[in-house]
Amino acid sequence: MAKEKINFEDEQVRSNYRHTTSHIMAQAVKKLWPDTKLAIGPAIENGFYYDFDMEHKLEPNDLLKIQKEMKKIIQANYPLERFELPRNEAIKFMADKGEDYKVELIEDLPEDATISFYQQGDFVDLCAGPHMESTGQIKAVKLQSIAGAYWRGDSDRKMLQRIYGTCFPSQAELDEYIAKLEEAKKRDHRKIGKEMDLFALYDEGPGFPFFMPKGMIVRNELESFWKEEHRRRGYEEIKTPLILNEQLWRTSGHWDHYKDNMYFTKIDDEDYAVKPMNCPGSILVYKRRLWSYRDLPLRYAELGQVHRHELSGALHGLMRVRTFVQDDAHIFMLPEQTKDEVIGVIQLFDDLYKLFNLPYHIELSTMPEDHMGTLEEWTAAETALKEAIETVGVDYVINEGDGAFYGPKLDFHLEDSLGRTWQCGTIQLDMQMPQRFDISYVGPDGEKHRPLMIHRAAFGSVERFIGILIEHFAGKFPLWLAPVQVRLMTVTEKFTPYAEEVGKIFEEAGIRVECDVRNEKIGYKIRQARNERVPYMCIIGENEVEAGNLTVRNGKTGDQIEMKPEELKEKLLEEIETKAL
Repeated sequence: MAKEKINFEDEQVRSNYRHTTSHIMAQAVKKLWPDTKLAIGPAIENGFYYDFDMEHKLEPNDLLKIQKEMKKIIQANYPLERFELPRNEAIKFMADKGEDYKVELIEDLPEDATISFYQQGDFVDLCAGPHMESTGQIKAVKLQSIAGAYWRGDSDRKMLQRIYGTCFPSQAELDEYIAKLEEAKKRDHRKIGKEMDLFALYDEGPGFPFFMPKGMIVRNELESFWKEEHRRRGYEEIKTPLILNEQLWRTSGHWDHYKDNMYFTKIDDEDYAVKPMNCPGSILVYKRRLWSYRDLPLRYAELGQVHRHELSGALHGLMRVRTFVQDDAHIFMLPEQTKDEVIGVIQLFDDLYKLFNLPYHIELSTMPEDHMGTLEEWTAAETALKEAIETVGVDYVINEGDGAFYGPKLDFHLEDSLGRTWQCGTIQLDMQMPQRFDISYVGPDGEKHRPLMIHRAAFGSVERFIGILIEHFAGKFPLWLAPVQVRLMTVTEKFTPYAEEVGKIFEEAGIRVECDVRNEKIGYKIRQARNERVPYMCIIGENEVEAGNLTVRNGKTGDQIEMKPEELKEKLLEEIETKAL
């Protein structure tokens, strides 16, 4: 009878598969180093890990030994058998085995708890499950790395040794995944950013990125495009201060719900905070006058710099920083305008992401435990978001309990060229801050009413979005974003006058051009231009000067063709104008 194929698309099946593999790894480690004490070994995204307390100092070569032992366990096809014990018996059972960490975990459970275990061969582990039916169902495994991890994440507790691994139902799927990881390493935005001289991170400011001249070109082009798109769609641009007083943050709720992530200072003996979000400032802009219902909706867009205290261990290039520019907008509207405004934002996001060939999916995040407002208010807000997204006809999933403290939200998860997802865009519907700041408008009845408010960001963070684009395009930006759009490279210095003449043609057309007339070999110049991801490289030698041509090499395709300078200029201008990929 044929075995049923494993449905690895099913989230629960994936979790069972990875968790079972972590148990197999733990069994292999105990076989090789019997005195090892087991801590925890969960399934995680893309794999699993297990934490061990052992005298032996693990080295990369040990991973191959463990994999070899795991293969034997898989081939033995042990069934995974569950059994349960009362709490006191479970404690004694683990204590007799010398598993101190398991004893501690059980002792934290209620007195009347029944404790479950899973056994495979002679190996037993404390576990709630579920698992696969047998070890033989695991097909392809790779142990990837070793790291240190404090027991229970507490730096005052013992440092354990953690082994990370991944697994798939077939060797082909594992090979494909490993290939993607290798490609991701090549595309690492920190590596490419250095090669292209776009940005840097220094010890003098951990988490505070420095943008170099070429990085600023990318940034300015992106922000200019953003401003134009928002102007066309009825947004007005504003700018609010970086530092505002403590009372404002108490009123907004950030003091109670976000204080641990904020930076503070004193001015004239009064307490101030560096803004972690732009919304309170935008509300003050709204409050400068009394509005009529005829004035709404008001759409305020702001490229606002914010600061958030991230732990040093969480910092990662441009992807996780302590200061960034959030491409915010806040929409103040009548309740009956909510659906149309949300639809308008979804359509804006759709246009932006399609420009970069970034497919996406949407998650609706609902009321968290730590929230402001009543259940009725949250239900109404969540319903409004559902109706808007269903009208647009885009699929979405529910992300229970992950809303902002002031309202539910739609999160847009972008998929890059390697199939990785990044949460960027967000649309948050807020019924709380309008109340807390007591903002209003005059309705058709001449009375004051409370507007609703949308918080939204398309890129999320300009810095992070640039990092995503670097990796998505492997540094080979669309021409309109490229810091250097064309580089003219002379075979020898004697062709400098022609290169400068051609360069002037491009400069006057607004094309970003560089002339490399150094006394270096042309092969070296080409390699350097390729390493800097220059889209168009033009070689100038004797033949080109005599014919009034350029030998043009396409940095993306590697194709090479002879072109007149004016012909190339027109081609580049069209590519820039259409923002072609």
